[in-house]
Amino acid sequence: MDLQLMGKRVLVTGGSKGIGKGIAKGFMEEGARVGIIARGEESLKKANRDLPGIKTFQANLMEKQERERVFQEFISEYGDIDILINNVGGSNGSTTAETPLDLFEEAMNLNFYSAVHFSQLAIPYMKRKNAGSIVNISSIFGRESGGKPTYNGAKAAMISFTKSLADELVKEGIRVNGVAPGSILHPSGNWQRRLEENPEKIQKFVEDEIPAGRFGTVQEVADTVVFLASDRAKWVVGATLNVDGGQSKSNF
Repeated sequence: MDLQLMGKRVLVTGGSKGIGKGIAKGFMEEGARVGIIARGEESLKKANRDLPGIKTFQANLMEKQERERVFQEFISEYGDIDILINNVGGSNGSTTAETPLDLFEEAMNLNFYSAVHFSQLAIPYMKRKNAGSIVNISSIFGRESGGKPTYNGAKAAMISFTKSLADELVKEGIRVNGVAPGSILHPSGNWQRRLEENPEKIQKFVEDEIPAGRFGTVQEVADTVVFLASDRAKWVVGATLNVDGGQSKSNF
Protein backbone atom coordinates (compact mmCIF):
# COMPACT_ATOMS: atom_id res chain seq x y z
CA MET A 1 0.00 0.00 0.00
CA ASP A 2 1.39 3.40 -0.99
CA LEU A 3 0.92 5.65 2.03
CA GLN A 4 1.63 8.75 -0.08
CA LEU A 5 4.20 10.09 2.38
CA MET A 6 7.02 10.77 -0.06
CA GLY A 7 8.60 14.13 0.74
CA LYS A 8 6.38 14.85 3.74
CA ARG A 9 8.10 16.84 6.47
CA VAL A 10 7.83 14.96 9.77
CA LEU A 11 8.87 16.01 13.27
CA VAL A 12 9.18 13.32 15.97
CA THR A 13 9.76 14.39 19.57
CA GLY A 14 11.73 12.00 21.75
CA GLY A 15 12.88 10.37 18.54
CA SER A 16 16.44 9.31 19.27
CA LYS A 17 15.72 5.84 20.67
CA GLY A 18 13.02 3.27 21.36
CA ILE A 19 9.56 3.82 19.96
CA GLY A 20 10.33 7.33 18.73
CA LYS A 21 13.34 6.15 16.74
CA GLY A 22 11.28 3.32 15.27
CA ILE A 23 8.60 5.79 14.20
CA ALA A 24 11.22 8.00 12.55
CA LYS A 25 12.61 4.97 10.70
CA GLY A 26 9.12 4.00 9.52
CA PHE A 27 8.51 7.42 8.00
CA MET A 28 11.92 7.44 6.33
CA GLU A 29 11.17 4.10 4.73
CA GLU A 30 8.12 5.73 3.16
CA GLY A 31 10.25 8.50 1.69
CA ALA A 32 9.41 11.21 4.23
CA ARG A 33 11.87 13.85 5.37
CA VAL A 34 12.25 13.36 9.10
CA GLY A 35 13.63 15.41 11.97
CA ILE A 36 13.89 14.13 15.52
CA ILE A 37 14.28 16.02 18.78
CA ALA A 38 15.85 14.63 21.95
CA ARG A 39 17.91 15.79 24.89
CA GLY A 40 20.74 13.24 24.87
CA GLU A 41 23.67 14.09 22.63
CA GLU A 42 24.99 10.53 22.40
CA SER A 43 21.62 9.02 21.47
CA LEU A 44 21.20 11.68 18.76
CA LYS A 45 24.64 10.86 17.36
CA LYS A 46 23.74 7.17 17.30
CA ALA A 47 20.45 7.96 15.53
CA ASN A 48 22.44 9.84 12.89
CA ARG A 49 24.62 6.79 12.37
CA ASP A 50 21.72 4.33 12.31
CA LEU A 51 19.37 6.41 10.12
CA PRO A 52 21.40 8.09 7.37
CA GLY A 53 19.66 11.22 6.12
CA ILE A 54 17.77 11.99 9.31
CA LYS A 55 18.05 15.46 10.84
CA THR A 56 18.60 15.70 14.58
CA PHE A 57 17.86 18.57 16.96
CA GLN A 58 18.95 18.74 20.59
CA ALA A 59 16.73 20.33 23.22
CA ASN A 60 15.38 19.89 26.73
CA LEU A 61 11.68 19.47 26.02
CA MET A 62 10.77 20.22 29.63
CA GLU A 63 11.48 23.90 28.87
CA LYS A 64 8.99 26.11 26.98
CA GLN A 65 11.72 28.29 25.48
CA GLU A 66 13.65 25.23 24.33
CA ARG A 67 10.58 23.83 22.59
CA GLU A 68 10.04 27.11 20.77
CA ARG A 69 13.70 27.32 19.77
CA VAL A 70 13.97 23.79 18.45
CA PHE A 71 10.67 23.96 16.56
CA GLN A 72 11.93 27.04 14.71
CA GLU A 73 15.17 25.18 13.93
CA PHE A 74 13.09 22.42 12.35
CA ILE A 75 11.12 24.98 10.31
CA SER A 76 14.34 26.69 9.23
CA GLU A 77 15.67 23.33 8.03
CA TYR A 78 12.55 22.09 6.24
CA GLY A 79 10.56 25.24 5.54
CA ASP A 80 7.28 23.77 6.80
CA ILE A 81 5.76 20.85 8.71
CA ASP A 82 3.27 18.25 7.48
CA ILE A 83 3.23 15.71 10.30
CA LEU A 84 3.91 16.06 14.03
CA ILE A 85 4.46 13.03 16.26
CA ASN A 86 4.28 13.90 19.97
CA ASN A 87 6.21 10.99 21.40
CA VAL A 88 8.48 12.34 24.14
CA GLY A 89 7.61 11.03 27.59
CA GLY A 90 8.61 9.14 30.67
CA SER A 91 7.50 8.12 34.14
CA ASN A 92 8.64 9.01 37.63
CA GLY A 93 7.65 8.67 41.27
CA SER A 94 5.95 5.75 42.99
CA THR A 95 2.55 5.66 44.68
CA THR A 96 0.39 8.77 44.82
CA ALA A 97 0.80 9.07 48.59
CA GLU A 98 4.60 8.82 48.39
CA THR A 99 5.23 10.96 45.28
CA PRO A 100 5.94 14.68 45.76
CA LEU A 101 3.64 17.03 43.89
CA ASP A 102 6.50 18.44 41.84
CA LEU A 103 7.02 15.03 40.24
CA PHE A 104 3.40 15.04 39.10
CA GLU A 105 4.04 18.48 37.62
CA GLU A 106 7.20 17.24 35.87
CA ALA A 107 5.32 14.29 34.38
CA MET A 108 2.58 16.55 33.04
CA ASN A 109 5.13 18.94 31.60
CA LEU A 110 7.10 16.26 29.75
CA ASN A 111 4.31 13.92 28.68
CA PHE A 112 1.38 16.30 28.17
CA TYR A 113 2.25 20.00 28.06
CA SER A 114 5.01 19.36 25.53
CA ALA A 115 2.44 17.77 23.21
CA VAL A 116 0.03 20.68 23.66
CA HIS A 117 2.81 23.19 23.02
CA PHE A 118 4.25 21.51 19.92
CA SER A 119 0.73 21.16 18.53
CA GLN A 120 0.14 24.87 19.06
CA LEU A 121 3.39 25.64 17.27
CA ALA A 122 2.59 23.37 14.31
CA ILE A 123 -1.08 24.27 13.81
CA PRO A 124 -0.55 27.64 12.03
CA TYR A 125 1.68 25.99 9.41
CA MET A 126 -0.84 23.20 8.82
CA LYS A 127 -3.76 25.63 8.61
CA ARG A 128 -2.06 27.55 5.82
CA LYS A 129 -2.09 24.39 3.69
CA ASN A 130 -5.46 23.17 4.97
CA ALA A 131 -3.66 19.88 5.58
CA GLY A 132 -1.66 18.13 8.28
CA SER A 133 -1.58 15.28 10.74
CA ILE A 134 -0.74 15.09 14.44
CA VAL A 135 -0.30 11.75 16.23
CA ASN A 136 0.05 11.66 20.02
CA ILE A 137 1.72 8.67 21.66
CA SER A 138 -0.05 7.88 24.93
CA SER A 139 -0.39 4.49 26.65
CA ILE A 140 -2.98 1.88 27.51
CA PHE A 141 -2.45 3.12 31.07
CA GLY A 142 -4.01 6.39 30.03
CA ARG A 143 -7.29 4.46 30.04
CA GLU A 144 -6.80 2.27 33.09
CA SER A 145 -4.58 1.97 36.14
CA GLY A 146 -1.38 0.04 35.62
CA GLY A 147 1.68 2.26 35.46
CA LYS A 148 2.89 4.92 37.86
CA PRO A 149 0.20 7.45 38.83
CA THR A 150 2.18 10.39 37.44
CA TYR A 151 2.40 8.66 34.06
CA ASN A 152 -1.22 7.44 34.07
CA GLY A 153 -2.57 10.91 34.68
CA ALA A 154 -0.46 12.55 31.98
CA LYS A 155 -1.33 9.91 29.39
CA ALA A 156 -5.04 10.11 30.26
CA ALA A 157 -4.83 13.85 29.61
CA MET A 158 -3.17 13.10 26.27
CA ILE A 159 -6.05 10.86 25.16
CA SER A 160 -8.65 13.48 26.05
CA PHE A 161 -6.60 16.21 24.40
CA THR A 162 -6.33 14.13 21.22
CA LYS A 163 -10.10 13.94 20.84
CA SER A 164 -10.77 17.59 21.67
CA LEU A 165 -8.05 18.88 19.34
CA ALA A 166 -9.22 16.56 16.57
CA ASP A 167 -12.75 17.96 16.74
CA GLU A 168 -11.34 21.49 16.75
CA LEU A 169 -9.13 21.05 13.69
CA VAL A 170 -10.77 18.55 11.35
CA LYS A 171 -12.60 21.26 9.37
CA GLU A 172 -9.21 22.91 8.84
CA GLY A 173 -7.97 19.80 7.05
CA ILE A 174 -5.87 18.69 10.02
CA ARG A 175 -6.33 15.24 11.54
CA VAL A 176 -5.35 14.43 15.12
CA ASN A 177 -5.15 10.87 16.42
CA GLY A 178 -3.28 8.85 19.01
CA VAL A 179 -1.66 5.51 19.61
CA ALA A 180 -1.69 3.78 23.00
CA PRO A 181 1.04 1.14 23.20
CA GLY A 182 0.98 -1.65 25.70
CA SER A 183 4.16 -3.32 26.95
CA ILE A 184 6.79 -2.92 24.23
CA LEU A 185 10.20 -4.59 24.42
CA HIS A 186 13.21 -2.70 23.11
CA PRO A 187 16.84 -2.33 24.25
CA SER A 188 16.49 1.11 25.84
CA GLY A 189 13.18 0.43 27.59
CA ASN A 190 12.17 -0.49 31.13
CA TRP A 191 10.84 -3.89 30.10
CA GLN A 192 14.26 -4.96 28.79
CA ARG A 193 15.85 -3.97 32.09
CA ARG A 194 13.20 -5.80 34.10
CA LEU A 195 13.54 -8.87 31.90
CA GLU A 196 17.28 -8.98 32.52
CA GLU A 197 16.82 -8.50 36.28
CA ASN A 198 14.12 -11.13 36.79
CA PRO A 199 13.29 -13.18 33.68
CA GLU A 200 10.96 -15.61 35.48
CA LYS A 201 8.84 -12.81 36.94
CA ILE A 202 8.57 -11.00 33.62
CA GLN A 203 7.73 -14.17 31.73
CA LYS A 204 4.89 -14.80 34.18
CA PHE A 205 3.71 -11.21 33.65
CA VAL A 206 3.59 -11.80 29.90
CA GLU A 207 1.68 -15.08 30.32
CA ASP A 208 -0.81 -13.56 32.76
CA GLU A 209 -1.31 -10.08 31.29
CA ILE A 210 -0.78 -10.16 27.51
CA PRO A 211 -3.24 -12.43 25.67
CA ALA A 212 -1.01 -12.53 22.59
CA GLY A 213 1.66 -14.21 24.74
CA ARG A 214 4.58 -11.89 24.01
CA PHE A 215 5.77 -8.31 24.23
CA GLY A 216 5.01 -5.95 21.40
CA THR A 217 7.72 -4.60 19.12
CA VAL A 218 8.72 -1.06 18.22
CA GLN A 219 7.96 -1.74 14.57
CA GLU A 220 4.39 -2.77 15.40
CA VAL A 221 3.82 0.58 17.08
CA ALA A 222 5.62 2.48 14.33
CA ASP A 223 3.59 0.83 11.57
CA THR A 224 0.37 1.97 13.22
CA VAL A 225 1.62 5.53 13.71
CA VAL A 226 2.80 5.87 10.12
CA PHE A 227 -0.52 4.59 8.79
CA LEU A 228 -2.56 6.90 11.05
CA ALA A 229 -0.52 9.90 9.91
CA SER A 230 -1.08 9.09 6.23
CA ASP A 231 -4.03 10.01 4.04
CA ARG A 232 -4.88 6.31 3.89
CA ALA A 233 -6.37 6.88 7.36
CA LYS A 234 -8.15 10.10 6.40
CA TRP A 235 -11.49 9.08 7.98
CA VAL A 236 -9.86 8.27 11.32
CA VAL A 237 -10.28 11.40 13.45
CA GLY A 238 -9.82 11.75 17.22
CA ALA A 239 -9.14 8.06 17.80
CA THR A 240 -6.51 6.65 20.12
CA LEU A 241 -5.76 3.11 19.00
CA ASN A 242 -4.46 0.45 21.38
CA VAL A 243 -1.40 -1.39 20.09
CA ASP A 244 -1.05 -3.96 22.83
CA GLY A 245 -1.70 -7.58 21.79
CA GLY A 246 -4.94 -7.50 23.81
CA GLN A 247 -3.21 -6.38 27.03
CA SER A 248 -5.61 -3.56 27.85
CA LYS A 249 -8.61 -4.53 29.95
CA SER A 250 -10.73 -1.61 28.78
CA ASN A 251 -13.38 -2.23 26.15
CA PHE A 252 -13.56 1.27 24.67
